Amino acid sequence: MNFPQPQPAESFDFKNIIYTKQGHRATVVMNRPKVLNCLNYPTLRELHRAFDDVSWDDQIRVMVLTGNGDRAFCTGADLKEQEEHCLGKPGAYWKWMEAFIAVHEKMRNIGKPTVARLNGMVVGGGNEMNMSCDLAIAADDIIIKQVGAARGSVAAGGATQFLPLIVGDRRAREILLLCEDIPAAKALEWGLVNQVVPRNELDTAIDTMCEKLIDKLPECTRYTKQQLNFWRDMSWHMTIGHARDWLSIHNRAPEVREGTMAFTEKRPIDYAKVRAEQE
Repeated sequence: MNFPQPQPAESFDFKNIIYTKQGHRATVVMNRPKVLNCLNYPTLRELHRAFDDVSWDDQIRVMVLTGNGDRAFCTGADLKEQEEHCLGKPGAYWKWMEAFIAVHEKMRNIGKPTVARLNGMVVGGGNEMNMSCDLAIAADDIIIKQVGAARGSVAAGGATQFLPLIVGDRRAREILLLCEDIPAAKALEWGLVNQVVPRNELDTAIDTMCEKLIDKLPECTRYTKQQLNFWRDMSWHMTIGHARDWLSIHNRAPEVREGTMAFTEKRPIDYAKVRAEQE
């Protein structure tokens, strides 16, 4: 049987991510800093290819996920791409969602620990990327935020399933319904991250965490992670197919258009107009 073989990181012709391996550590950088490392379809496909390679490379014991620059870890879906290719097109959004789902499935089942290096704002689907990692270390000046209810979407690609498990039901409802900034200190208090450090100490903290994880037994680590995934896997697999279809159909709703167009036109959402249309 010809099993897939891991490749040198530099052999991949990635355009939207930076993929490196050093010793027993792989690092994946979402590399779209001009648009705050938001996720378009090509980026999702590249992330999946990199994660697949990490999972097959027995030399790699830990993976770090981060964003390029100091402004953003990841700000979720690329709304410009959504406007151009998905808005009002349920079939197109359904296909985009498949790529988003596949990335999260691969991260949870990658077989080795993953660490989110939160170097900037963590918004929407970016927080779902954070939560799909096993551990997270944040710079002390970052914020975490869910924006779906304020922007015309529902964070059913992970946040509605994972947040109640991580921070508890009441806090999850506050995060998802109010859509307010969560400063790093509150994120630590609520359990959204494991450590908060001054920005100039972020890389040192990541290195220390990775060294500790590398110095563990890989088979036991893999199975520990598999067991820990139980509640996430159950909630995810019971809801994600429904979420994919509902979000695709909802993509035709006027409130989605208003939220998307307000973002691309750099103006506030006209909530009064949306309410009037529904009365």
